[in-house]
Amino acid sequence: MIAQNSDRMPSRKQRLQEKQRRQLAVVDTVDKAEVKVRKAETELAVAVAEAVQVFGDERAASEGLDMPVEAVRRFVGMAASEADPTDNAAAQLRSEGSAGEATTLRA
Repeated sequence: MIAQNSDRMPSRKQRLQEKQRRQLAVVDTVDKAEVKVRKAETELAVAVAEAVQVFGDERAASEGLDMPVEAVRRFVGMAASEADPTDNAAAQLRSEGSAGEATTLRA
């Protein structure tokens, strides 16, 4: 009877492996979502910076975009750091993003 029971019930090791597999899958999903969020934030930052140029200043862009001035300033700062070639971290992200986009376009 013990043999039959072990055939139906996964062992502790199997249960642990399955739990770890699900945890790793969730971590992978979160990691991918974080990359998408960073990319979207960067695109938004560039768009807000362009809006500031079009509207003339941060206050006017804030009103035109219906966005708090503090948020406009934060996005303008993000766009500036993305555009700064001396910022090695931003440059690294840009190069990774460009490679990823090229791969996506080919797929």
